[in-house]
Amino acid sequence: MPDVQAIAESVFRQESGKITAGLIRLSGSFDLAEEAMQEAFASALVNWAEKGVPDNPAAWITAVAQRKIVDQIRREQTRRGHEDALIYETEHLKTHHEPEIDTEPMHLPDDRLSLIFTCCHPAINQEAQVALTLRTLGGLTTPEIARAFLVPEPTLAQRLVRAKRKIQDARIPYQIPPAEVLPERLASVQAVLYLIFNEGYTAASGEQLIRRDLCAEAIRLTRVLCELMPDEPENIGLLALMLLQDSRRNARVDSRSELITLEEQDRTLWDQSEIGEGLRLLDHALRRRQPGPYQIQAAIAAIHSQATDVQQTDWQEIAALYQELYRLSPTVVIALNHAVAVAMSRGFEPGLTLNDDLGASGKLDDYYLFHAARADLLRRLRRSDEARHAYTRALELATNRVEQNYLKRRISELKP
Repeated sequence: MPDVQAIAESVFRQESGKITAGLIRLSGSFDLAEEAMQEAFASALVNWAEKGVPDNPAAWITAVAQRKIVDQIRREQTRRGHEDALIYETEHLKTHHEPEIDTEPMHLPDDRLSLIFTCCHPAINQEAQVALTLRTLGGLTTPEIARAFLVPEPTLAQRLVRAKRKIQDARIPYQIPPAEVLPERLASVQAVLYLIFNEGYTAASGEQLIRRDLCAEAIRLTRVLCELMPDEPENIGLLALMLLQDSRRNARVDSRSELITLEEQDRTLWDQSEIGEGLRLLDHALRRRQPGPYQIQAAIAAIHSQATDVQQTDWQEIAALYQELYRLSPTVVIALNHAVAVAMSRGFEPGLTLNDDLGASGKLDDYYLFHAARADLLRRLRRSDEARHAYTRALELATNRVEQNYLKRRISELKP
């Protein structure tokens, strides 16, 4: 006998984003769509246990949820403007008490792209964009998202409420934006997905360095974006970047959950299937000859992925790619990474000079990775006292326990 609970959970994880998107288009309401879908899944647990799992579980859920929305709208009589849009669904669904969708599967438009752009509308702040994207497209619960980002559940719930209210009050259209603003809006979508991945790849705080569920969710959502917009090379580049970075996950911490730097990692633990897919995707994106920041970052990750060790890494090419990346996106973080690449390709002294030039403005005083990078270069130059001071400053600023332990270990290894 099939495990109905497990099947329902699998359908929810894989299909809830698509189902929710269609229900929001139908009802015009995030809350009504989510409520109808939850009720449909609850009905499925009872119905499937009694009558068996249908051939098309997602279509069954969709049909039941649609009926619940139709009934709710009829009862409340508050959405008269949607009556014409509901006539077809009403006539199609009202003839049966239970949906007969095994023999007549429903073919519905995929509304996820519209939902992605709605969740990531610039009128909504980025924290709320992330939460709303994970909630509606990722199918994560409010407690799951709150735990992932170490935010109190009531705080996360309020963010979701405010974001939905903003969409309603500002009459944010549930649609793909027009061509003239699409690049800007797509950049926001990509940034939100990469932010989700980065929080999973290196958690800002807490007891773990890696949150694999967030990395997996970001990769899954980016796959959806690539499927929905297959001609956008930066979408493909972003997916390639995530896969190439995620391939190192098994080598980034040891059995005691201690951080292992890229230089020290056992590269035989890297996931070759993810590396292979990432390289193929990157090649496909670069053939479009429209290079962007994510493609360049993926190219840097690709160089690392193909090197047998840190000595065999083409650091000159990485430094050149960081220069090009800085031209497209001039941030101090990219400049800092360029300084590290210069140190590895031209020498520690030139790298340290670039690093210190970046720190001269004082803008990086509270950025722990600046001090950690500086400390590493000073350690390599055997300037132990200065390295200890820089490591100590980095330790004061670091908020993740795994990274804190790594910095403490580096300090203890320095010779007096």
